[in-house]
Amino acid sequence: MHRVKVLSVLITVLVVGRMALAQTQQPNIVVFLVDDMGIMDTSVPFLTNAEGVPQRYPLNDYYRTPSMARLAERGIRFNNFYAMSVCSPTRVSIMTGQNAARHHVTNWINPDNNNAGPLGPPDWDWAGLGPDDVTLARLLQSAGYQTIHVGKGHFGNRESPGAEPLNLGFRDNVGGRSFGSPGSYYGQDNYGNGLATRRSSSAVPHLEKYHGTDTFLTEALTIEANARIASAVEAKQPFFLYFAHYAVHAPFHSDPRFAEHYKDSGKSPQAQAFATLIEGMDKSLGDIMDHLNELGVSENTLIFFLGDNGSDAPLGHQHAVACAAPLRGKKGAHYEGGMRVPFIAAWAKADDENPWQKRLRIPSGTIQSQTAAIYDLFPTILGLTGIDTPESHTVDGRR
Repeated sequence: MHRVKVLSVLITVLVVGRMALAQTQQPNIVVFLVDDMGIMDTSVPFLTNAEGVPQRYPLNDYYRTPSMARLAERGIRFNNFYAMSVCSPTRVSIMTGQNAARHHVTNWINPDNNNAGPLGPPDWDWAGLGPDDVTLARLLQSAGYQTIHVGKGHFGNRESPGAEPLNLGFRDNVGGRSFGSPGSYYGQDNYGNGLATRRSSSAVPHLEKYHGTDTFLTEALTIEANARIASAVEAKQPFFLYFAHYAVHAPFHSDPRFAEHYKDSGKSPQAQAFATLIEGMDKSLGDIMDHLNELGVSENTLIFFLGDNGSDAPLGHQHAVACAAPLRGKKGAHYEGGMRVPFIAAWAKADDENPWQKRLRIPSGTIQSQTAAIYDLFPTILGLTGIDTPESHTVDGRR
């Protein structure tokens, strides 16, 4: 009799839990990806001492990232999170859940010339992702999500279908094409459109309304991202926002909104400009978080914040404040500084009663030393949302 009662209670709990999930809209997902941001390019310390306590280094005191700190307080940060050492392999791994050795995009994709080289990797996939590939965006779109791409694409070369994120499962695309760096961060330069320089080949599309204005690229993309979030909320549709900033990739154009903060730092003009790009990116994160709260969807929105590869900060290689110090190496290097990136996972607002937060509990203000990698996002997101991966698609990541 006692066993029957216990079983009855368990079944009731499971049924009630499933009913609660069914009655609550699918969770919104935000992947906030920062280009060329290494683990030391922030005021939030990710590295820990032998006791597991966060340890500050000189670069943590140079940068200003209060929004990252706010997100970290609400969730968990990993101090051993790994991406690929350059951008395109990481981006394809996010979309496929596969290691670069499996999806074969093992180098950054030059949009115009096959950059494998004479000693390039075998089976190198210069074309990148295509319309027939299984992608995170396509699976979420099939499950009823409004799939939004804002910012950098770099999933394929200029002539391949992967150059257009709309071919990969995104319903909206703002700013994404085949190239990896923006023509310009300045609205006055039309973000590279019409420039009589080689950078015009990487002119950022879809932002004509900001041409000729003083709207910095990071800000323009944030405004557009927030507008599409609002549209999805109004339509009562769950959304997947893949927000891939061009910042903090070169060219190192100073964001005038924050230049005053670094003028007396003693750093080079390029290093100061890089710091303004970091702070502008951080403001964007804060603006997204504030907007989610204003729309009343914070409790139902999961945010993943991460960099795509090691830092490319113009601070030099050898001196005491090299871009990944105390780690060795930087972007493009197969050392820790080239592949270890900042990673934070948090619900935008904690709510112990939210059924999705019960399904994926994230302790606030914690640090995780367990190793994780970029391709773990794919199965984690699909596992939370209950979306199946086709049996024919191999996934290297783990929840």
